Amino acid sequence: MKPGLPDLHRHLDGSLRPATVEQLARRFGLTLPPRLPFSPGLGLSAALARFDFVLQLLQRPAELTRVAAEACEDAAADGVTTLELRFAPQLHRGAPLADVIDAVLDGLAGRAGLILCGLYGEDPALLHALVELAAARPGVVGIDLAGAPSPAHAWRLRDYAAPFQRAAAHGLGRTVHAGEGRPPAEIRVAIERLGAQRIGHGTTLLDDPSLIDLVRARGVTIEACLTSNHQIGAINAVADHPLVRWLDLGVAAAICTDNTFFSAVTSSSEHQLAAALPGMTPAHLESTIQAGHAAAFRR
Repeated sequence: MKPGLPDLHRHLDGSLRPATVEQLARRFGLTLPPRLPFSPGLGLSAALARFDFVLQLLQRPAELTRVAAEACEDAAADGVTTLELRFAPQLHRGAPLADVIDAVLDGLAGRAGLILCGLYGEDPALLHALVELAAARPGVVGIDLAGAPSPAHAWRLRDYAAPFQRAAAHGLGRTVHAGEGRPPAEIRVAIERLGAQRIGHGTTLLDDPSLIDLVRARGVTIEACLTSNHQIGAINAVADHPLVRWLDLGVAAAICTDNTFFSAVTSSSEHQLAAALPGMTPAHLESTIQAGHAAAFRR
């Protein structure tokens, strides 16, 4: 087994150093909001809105390169040896998409894989464009669909099947934010229609017992983010997280941070939190570490 911890679900724009946030805010003449980090019961919509401020700090390639490098340094200092960072380059408008992606890759310098995120509600044509940009860059290892669906969206989860299929043809990894406190049908669509190899969050997986067989049969790994799931209300308390029940049923799951800045966590702190879950055993915890290393996207 590869030594160290894996972290496969870490958002670049949610994982800045607090000191960097403060410094960049001063540089751009912005006032820090009084409640920027997440707190329990925040709700997903409110949590997503917190990114708006940080995105103002990361519109230029230079800042993206900096925070990508710092994220890799912080992860390594915390004992993470398999790291994937993800972001939506279309939200960073200070340069063409290709230059935005390359700026992050420069910061990563081969120390982490990069996942490009489409967002729920966006035209699938944009995700197609991201797939083609990803395919031309070996440092980009996968694509994701992030954010949250809304009844107001013109596009539904199944409408992103074509770009995900194109990603598979290019040998890119595929992960989807699905079942994050929402109906488990999302998880089925993500796996069966989009070909997702990993599911981000998936907290409602057990609400449809038939999904367990599907996840196991397809070898899908769930990216578990305990603190984040509690903060946005996908679970009532950390102790209620279904991670242990997943493991008891033979579901592969990896423990991830989601957002180290907003959730005020590290990979090691999340693994310690998981170790304290009711019913967690050393063997179970070890299986999550092995699953994380094994499920990393590689090209």
